[in-house]
Amino acid sequence: MTASSTLANNSSDNLPVESKQCTDETAVSSSSVRRAGASTTSVHAGEARHKPNAAITDSICCSSTYTFESTQAIIDYIRQKQDRDEYGRYGNPNEKVVERKLAALDRAEDAIIYSSGMAAIVGLLMTKLSAGDEIVFFDQCYHRSREFCAKHLSRFGVITRQVKTGDFHAMDAAINDRTKMIVSESPTNPHLSCIDLEQFVALGKSRGVETLIDATLATPFNVLPIEYGVDYVWHSATKYMGGHNDLLAGVICGSKEKLESVRKLRGILGGINSPHNMYLLERGLKTFALRMERHNENGLRIAQFLEKHPRIEKVYYPGLESHDSYAIAKRTMQGFGGLITFLVKDADWQQTAAVVDACRIPRIAPSLGGVESLIEQPLVMSYFDYKPEERAVFGISDNMIRMSCGIEDTEDLIEDLKQALES
Repeated sequence: MTASSTLANNSSDNLPVESKQCTDETAVSSSSVRRAGASTTSVHAGEARHKPNAAITDSICCSSTYTFESTQAIIDYIRQKQDRDEYGRYGNPNEKVVERKLAALDRAEDAIIYSSGMAAIVGLLMTKLSAGDEIVFFDQCYHRSREFCAKHLSRFGVITRQVKTGDFHAMDAAINDRTKMIVSESPTNPHLSCIDLEQFVALGKSRGVETLIDATLATPFNVLPIEYGVDYVWHSATKYMGGHNDLLAGVICGSKEKLESVRKLRGILGGINSPHNMYLLERGLKTFALRMERHNENGLRIAQFLEKHPRIEKVYYPGLESHDSYAIAKRTMQGFGGLITFLVKDADWQQTAAVVDACRIPRIAPSLGGVESLIEQPLVMSYFDYKPEERAVFGISDNMIRMSCGIEDTEDLIEDLKQALES
């Protein structure tokens, strides 16, 4: 994908250009003249044009089970594989609307919602891997993803191999006849390294293994891995998609064929989401594109401010020319997100903590992607029980700060960081 094609990142195949009467099944049209933009897709995709009681919003369907008119109706449901609800562990009406909307945003055939981002990757890997199989990770990744694979999948006979992020020669060398999947984040957390998706997909296809990208930090507003040929795209919908720090959810996007077995296992494991949560996620998605524009703007401007500040040693942000992944990010991303990682010059962990504590607008908390700015010290928040040499392996230094820029006024955030750094 070239830079000129990134404008298409904010669109969907399923929506008409002009206002037309859509089917009652969904508010999408198969006769699209062109792809609709990200904001139109976020608002309308996946929803019925006309809803019960003429409501404009989808009602919350609070039901653990769904009734049939007769025994024959059950038989018809099974034999005809009817698209209707049966039991709450297999899904609910609110969930189906959100899944269609998320699939449209990611340009995927299908999407499966889970109760959290971790539940989503656990569900996918438990479906696709068996004893004796192997997976290969790039080493810059969410520490809980690493922990699940290295400590828990290993108990079931699955081997996880980690190689240096972006080193495709090392990843190729780590693949063998037992390898079933290669995995990466893009951008990574917390160093915000971006992966050459074309090379990632080419490697997977040449070696006959499936590919998984965690695109939580990019979101489908900024990058579309499916369009490169990635098999599975994983998001923690808790973050930018929900956008208000008030829900947990995760999603796996991909083809219907590849996700069929994943959906079936989710029905057994029960990692589903509630109708109330799906209502909140659908409502959050309505403003997804607008929020991402502000996150992108705040992230870039604040990263530029920090890079010039005398108290800052280094800034990790893919929108800066100083970042190792700048060329890849510039070529493949619509924007660079709201997450920034930076190092305070000549500071130990207590002095770094003092900068975090001095901030008045960002709240001190884990997570990211909400309307409120959040700030944390990775050493304390996620790696406090690790030994120094273990943290060094993962590139977590004592003077590292991670900030998730919300949608507050940019100048207010800059002034707040300035006073915190100078206090």
